[in-house]
Amino acid sequence: MSEPIDAAALRAALLAPAGPYSAVHVVASTGSTNADLRVAAAEGAADRTVLLAEEQTSGQGRRGRSWTSPPGAGIYLSVLLRPSGVAPERLGSLAVVAGLAVLEVARSVGVEAVLKWPNDMLAGDGKLAGVLSELVHDAPEPAVVLGIGLNVHPLGDVEPGPGGLRAVSLAEAGARDPDRTALTTSLLHALHEREQAWRAAGGDLSAAGLLDAYRAACATLNSRVRVLLPDGELEGEAVDIDRTGQLVVRTADGSTTTVFAGDVVHVR
Repeated sequence: MSEPIDAAALRAALLAPAGPYSAVHVVASTGSTNADLRVAAAEGAADRTVLLAEEQTSGQGRRGRSWTSPPGAGIYLSVLLRPSGVAPERLGSLAVVAGLAVLEVARSVGVEAVLKWPNDMLAGDGKLAGVLSELVHDAPEPAVVLGIGLNVHPLGDVEPGPGGLRAVSLAEAGARDPDRTALTTSLLHALHEREQAWRAAGGDLSAAGLLDAYRAACATLNSRVRVLLPDGELEGEAVDIDRTGQLVVRTADGSTTTVFAGDVVHVR
C-alpha cells in the first residue's frame, strides 16, 4: 500500500480558480462515493464536485454488483457533473470520456493498457480500472455521477469480475513510480480536458474529437463478443462504436444491433 493521498495538494492543483473543479472532498472511508454524490446532487451540490475515498466498503458496479476497495490500494473517486447543454440520450457516453482519461494516466507511467467497452481498462488478461456513469433522476437539474476506480497497488485476493477478469494494478503491470496523489491529479485534469470538449460538442463524441481515439484504444472492436443484457444475451462481432458511445454488434445473420449498455465478454 502507499501513503495517504495528499488532500491539500489535490485542492491546490484542482480547485477553482487555479483548477477546474468547484469542490474536492477526500474522506478516509465511505460505503460508495457514487452513492454519496447522488445524494449531494439531489441536494444541489455544484457542477464538477469531486469526492475521493481512501476506502470504499460498498462500492457499486454495473448491474447492482458491490465490491470493496482496501485502503491505500487505489484511486476511488466520483465526480458530479451537470452538463445542462447535453441531451439525455448522450449522457451515457461519459463512460467513454472517462475511459480515455484513465488510459492516458496508465500510459503516462509506462503501462500499455487498452479499453474494454463499455467501462473497463485492461492490462494483459486483468482489469486495471472501471467506470460507472449514473444519471441522477431526482436532481434539480440534469446531473450525472461518474465513478472511477483505478488499481494502483496490488489488491490481494479478490473475486474475478465478469468474464473471469482478475484484478491487476498499475504496480503489477510495471508502472513507474505510481504515486497516488500525482496520479489522481493527472487523472482529474485529463478527465476535465476531455469532458470540457465533450460538453462543448453537446455530448457528440465525434465532434468532440474523442471517438477515433476511443476506437483506436478499444480492444472490444473487431472481436467476437457475448453481450449480457438484462433480457438475454447477444453474440457476434463488435464492429463499431457510434458517436453516442454505443456498441454496434454484427450477428451471424449479417444484421447489426446497437447496444446501449451491457456486460461484454470477449469470446476467445
